[in-house]
Amino acid sequence: MIEKLSRRAMIQSLCGGLGSVGLSGLLAAQKAHAAPMGHYTGPHLPARAKHVICLFMTGGPSQVDLFDPKPALLKYQGQRPNSVDLRTERQTGGLLPSPFQYSKRGQSGVDISDLLPQLSSAIDDICVIRSMYTFNPTHTPARSLFHSGSILATRPSIGAWVSYGLGVENENLPAFIVLTPGGGGGGGSLSRAGFLPAEYQGISFSDAETEPEKMIPDLRNKWSDPDTQRRQLDALQTLNRNYSASFGADSFLEGRIKSMEAAYRMQFEALDVFDVRKEPPAIRTEYGSTPFATGCLLARRLVERGVRYIHINYGAGQVWDDHKEINKNLRERCPDMDQASAALIRDLKRRGLLDETLIVWGGEFGRTPVSESGTGRDHNPYGFTMWMAGGGVRGGLAYGSTDEFGFKAVENRVSIHDLHATILNQLGMDHTRLTYRYAGRDFRLTDVYGEVVKDILA
Repeated sequence: MIEKLSRRAMIQSLCGGLGSVGLSGLLAAQKAHAAPMGHYTGPHLPARAKHVICLFMTGGPSQVDLFDPKPALLKYQGQRPNSVDLRTERQTGGLLPSPFQYSKRGQSGVDISDLLPQLSSAIDDICVIRSMYTFNPTHTPARSLFHSGSILATRPSIGAWVSYGLGVENENLPAFIVLTPGGGGGGGSLSRAGFLPAEYQGISFSDAETEPEKMIPDLRNKWSDPDTQRRQLDALQTLNRNYSASFGADSFLEGRIKSMEAAYRMQFEALDVFDVRKEPPAIRTEYGSTPFATGCLLARRLVERGVRYIHINYGAGQVWDDHKEINKNLRERCPDMDQASAALIRDLKRRGLLDETLIVWGGEFGRTPVSESGTGRDHNPYGFTMWMAGGGVRGGLAYGSTDEFGFKAVENRVSIHDLHATILNQLGMDHTRLTYRYAGRDFRLTDVYGEVVKDILA
């Protein structure tokens, strides 16, 4: 007998396999305005984008080594002017110049580090935001703020909000997918649904794998052919509905019934869409062969199938947390990130998908222009760089600026809330009206903050 389960227990009992994928995708098909406690009434702005791909550099990439040239660092090397005497997580020393050269690239002439030759070739499609700032210098709360607009560990992530607001395009796939080595992250800040209905939670897959059967547990039925599965499922669904009719409608049982239907359908589509081995060799070579490259290629395939929000972690753990030997680490790490990120932009553009797909690149904060232990850089929430491409954002633009040393955003400052408001705007949603009533009040992704950064929009 199927017992009543709470939403949380039901999701946990599915163990992240095919069942959880089916549940997320099919329940999310009930549009946001049909959610039992929501106030959202659907998109109300002209939408420039249909999909979002977030390339997340966990740990905090260094803006002064990649996107924000600061020649004054060399001029005043080792000194500590009053303007950089800001509180950091750890003790820091004097100004630390970047050893990497900058060049003006593309027709737009945007300065970009020579560490990034592939992204340099695509700079005319990229909007570099040099004036980002956030409110916390510690990884976990800063990541939570990036993903959910709050340092609290209970709020829905932006992917969940997008799923809630727009629903799904393809009922055979989830609206919100997380790609990360090992497939972890389900329930964490980057994928949680918080107080939104559980069907909007992100579903995690491992991009360290290239075989769909390894990405999704129990994807293929080894004992029955599709016709036999269909007959067995029909019989089970009849029992479930008869049981439900005996005591009245139950949303949790109905969710389980729907998850079984969606899981049956998805096992056939997933075998195709998650199999990047079907791509031509030239395309796979263009992206590369690392987990991040696989994630970027898979993201393009998922966009083609209508997935709304795709989050890709670069590596497992806080990979970009360069407290020491930052120059060596960047030389080893950047080629992979640069190649796959640029390939994603080019590939989407070739297929006519870049205009409807918003790519967002960045980390939870940046890094200091002053040194830590001589060879590293500490966390910097005061000023850092992110970039966006596609989805109605202006390419070939360097927006905003930090001070002369790259420590603090000073011109056209952009907060995390502003970033969220702009992403939702491009998807056709007013961030002030995308709300959900919980505990007696209306909540939104941007809380009571956020302004759309109109200057970067095409």
